[in-house]
Amino acid sequence: MRKPIIAGNWKMHNTIAEGMKLIRGLIPLVKGVKDVDIVVCPTATALAVVTSTLRGKNIQVGAQNVHWEKDGAYTGEIAAPMLKEIGVKYAIVGHSERRQYFGETDEGVNKRARAAFAAGITPIICVGESLATREKGTYLRFVARQVRLATNGFQPEEAAKLVLAYEPVWAIGTGKTATFEQAEEVCAHIRQTITRLFGAAAGDKIRIQYGGSVKTATIRGLMEKPDVDGVLVGGAALKAVDFSQIVKFQ
Repeated sequence: MRKPIIAGNWKMHNTIAEGMKLIRGLIPLVKGVKDVDIVVCPTATALAVVTSTLRGKNIQVGAQNVHWEKDGAYTGEIAAPMLKEIGVKYAIVGHSERRQYFGETDEGVNKRARAAFAAGITPIICVGESLATREKGTYLRFVARQVRLATNGFQPEEAAKLVLAYEPVWAIGTGKTATFEQAEEVCAHIRQTITRLFGAAAGDKIRIQYGGSVKTATIRGLMEKPDVDGVLVGGAALKAVDFSQIVKFQ
């Protein structure tokens, strides 16, 4: 059985004070939850204080991005060893907003994912199609290509430890959510792609999330699907009660 992973992406929300208020509200609400990996992904300025506060708790911390070099003249970037030093366990790479607004490419996503993994940080690799691609009917091929390019260079036993997040671009921040069947179709196809690339063991073990306007009203239906191993949450992760209910599939 794959352990579910519920991750909350704060995006560019919450000062340190606001983030700490959210964390302090969340801790008691999810206390005792052991059968789900709980992850919060704060803004970069809050990473150190959040990881310090959550040390020893059942909530892990992820970064929203990571650079592929260990150091260097890359103004504004953060290297994987720097994240590792403060206790970050996960890093989101290839989010559609990074691709859309900051020109990130499949090659860059792969480099970021490999750098994170090499530092002992689990990458959450985001893939997903635009509305135009879905309407053309080529979305399965498109997502499979993203998966193939993002995982290039990993060994089968390494690929099994990755997290992939299927986020249809047309459902991010729009209030629209893919139907449970649509989410399952693509997540199953991602698993088949991993199996084809790395073998059955990796396909069985890799965890695949769904993301895109996830709400308390949709979490149970999503998690009932056999190839959905968790969710990557946006707006609902900014409210402690809502996020805790998603963690508990309520």
